[in-house]
Amino acid sequence: MTTRWFQQLSLATFCGLGLSTGSGFVHADTDARKPAAIETQEVPAVPAVIFARLAQYQSVRGALFRGWAPDGAGILINTRFGNSSQLHRVYEPSGRREQITFFDEPVSGNFVPKATDGSILLAMDSGGNENDQVHLLDRRHFKTTLLTDGKSRNKLGAVRHDGTQAVLSSNQRNGRDTDLWLLDLRQPGSMTMLMQVDKQTWNAHDWSRDGRTVLISRYVSANESYPALLDVATGQRTDLPMPNDGKTAADTGEKIAVSSMSFAPDGKSILMATDAGNEFRRLARFDLQTRKFDWLTDDIPWDVSDIVADHESGHVAFVINEDGASRLFLLAANDGKRRELKLPPGIVTGVEFAPDGKRLGFTLAKPDAPPDAWSLALDTGELTRWTTSEVGGLDPDSFVAPTRIQFKSFDGRMIPAYYFKPKHPSNHSEASSSNGADGTTSLPVYISIHGGPEAQYQPIFSPIIQYYVNELGIAVICPNVRGSNGYGKTYLKLDNAEKREDSVRDIGALLDWIGQQPELDASRIAVAGGSYGGYMTLASLTHFGDRIKAGIDVVGIANFITFLERTAGYRVDLRRAEYGDERDPQMKAVFEKISPLNNAEKIRSALLVVHGRNDPRVPFHEAEQIAAKVRSGGRSVWTVFANNEGHGFAKKDNSDFQRAVEVMFLKTHLMK
Repeated sequence: MTTRWFQQLSLATFCGLGLSTGSGFVHADTDARKPAAIETQEVPAVPAVIFARLAQYQSVRGALFRGWAPDGAGILINTRFGNSSQLHRVYEPSGRREQITFFDEPVSGNFVPKATDGSILLAMDSGGNENDQVHLLDRRHFKTTLLTDGKSRNKLGAVRHDGTQAVLSSNQRNGRDTDLWLLDLRQPGSMTMLMQVDKQTWNAHDWSRDGRTVLISRYVSANESYPALLDVATGQRTDLPMPNDGKTAADTGEKIAVSSMSFAPDGKSILMATDAGNEFRRLARFDLQTRKFDWLTDDIPWDVSDIVADHESGHVAFVINEDGASRLFLLAANDGKRRELKLPPGIVTGVEFAPDGKRLGFTLAKPDAPPDAWSLALDTGELTRWTTSEVGGLDPDSFVAPTRIQFKSFDGRMIPAYYFKPKHPSNHSEASSSNGADGTTSLPVYISIHGGPEAQYQPIFSPIIQYYVNELGIAVICPNVRGSNGYGKTYLKLDNAEKREDSVRDIGALLDWIGQQPELDASRIAVAGGSYGGYMTLASLTHFGDRIKAGIDVVGIANFITFLERTAGYRVDLRRAEYGDERDPQMKAVFEKISPLNNAEKIRSALLVVHGRNDPRVPFHEAEQIAAKVRSGGRSVWTVFANNEGHGFAKKDNSDFQRAVEVMFLKTHLMK
């Protein structure tokens, strides 16, 4: 069992992200729809008409596969029927969803392995502060017990195969360093130190079958990590070598990345995804006795994104990320031969073998349908859909799938992107504009920039994108600018440190590409993004303000220096590894030059800023200072701040209001 515990596609991507088709504004004051936790400034009262069709899109929901019941009686899923995502039990395909958690906060979880009483491990923070606490839900006695300290940040890693213990990554010692702790799942307050670290972050991936050894890795950045074995009894760590004459990566100085890892079913080797000696993260088998590597995916020029080994059947499954889409493969126990398991196009996450080893369960997210829980029979390849998520009464045939495009940037490099084009642009008179005597029309454009920065846009169903395309007639483009994951480690490093603004120049190249497309209106472009995507939005406005009409900054970085000074202590060194160290005079000078806050006088586009006050990643101060600076220059800034949210709005009522404001903002500043 790998460290897939509590990994998830955010349900906020799918649930409660609808928008409205209102053709005009009414004068009725509808501020009563604004949640009590939301504060706004300069935002007009949202007209009732904005909420009319919004309700349908906000009602779209998805279901995420969370694992098989240990007794084989059904599965666990995450979905939302109230204000936040909760856990549900599904006992048979297409059966009813039995809600089993009822918290105000979003919660994720998994079954305890081998537990005959149906116990579930839960992870939940408070108000978006990301200080996750681990709880044990006893389904037999209907009791929930807190297993952690109630205040520190805790990440549940590998769980022992017999379900008795787990390894926890926690900063409870000093709030900064992420040590490894041993947690007895049936004894609250039983946390004991496994490995103490100094300014490092370690994660636990898997336990050996005998429970004596844990497979761990030290994360430095998206480009750098170090695998090791940890003896549970003694706490002794043994660093694993990389394919370089038997030396470890720490010895050679080579920066390599290791992501998914697992003990192989034979117990004599380790399976890992690593980019050692290659652009992409290949699947490798490392023999613990001979210390030799065997490469299993040399012929696949894409990253291995997940590895799952089943110690009962001996099978191994792994997922390939091919330009943002998933391919699923199986290494059979009998002969070790690789075969691809055929799936509909989409993104596969949360892969897990059923207790009998004969099926795989997973989440399948398509670009034109909400994510759902599926399973696949290994012998026949038969697909079974366990959940069918609601689409708010909308016509599923109306949903648009994107096309893959590329555009040339300033240095000749081709930048990948996904392009959502309205099916019937002529139906949207408000969006389409005349583009010449031949009667052709051109469409406004919404550029959505992902965060990370080392993330990757993948074409997962988004109600908000479907709204923009189908209801407003806006073309949506989602680029993977340099620095994005999934396109090789060279591409991943192209925006590091002093090269940060090269990724902003990629947006300039996209603006050029838009200007060359007859169906797109280069005079009506909006740019939006969250987190690092928020920085990219603000930076684009400072560089290309004369070519962009509107920008939406969600939990974005306005000043790298103040961001690094104020981000949570456990994150600061991780972010310095990616962005650069503000304590270095040369790097500080770069930050002062490129930070949007220091160039705010160049922002002439309409601006909307959205942020949660409890954000530990990008502190709320970033939103406050950029809004104040732009306003000081006499420019209007709409702001939407939430007192009970962190790095993004996770509660449905807050998200509903945020999206309604965004609709009104775009209709006001982009559609005219």
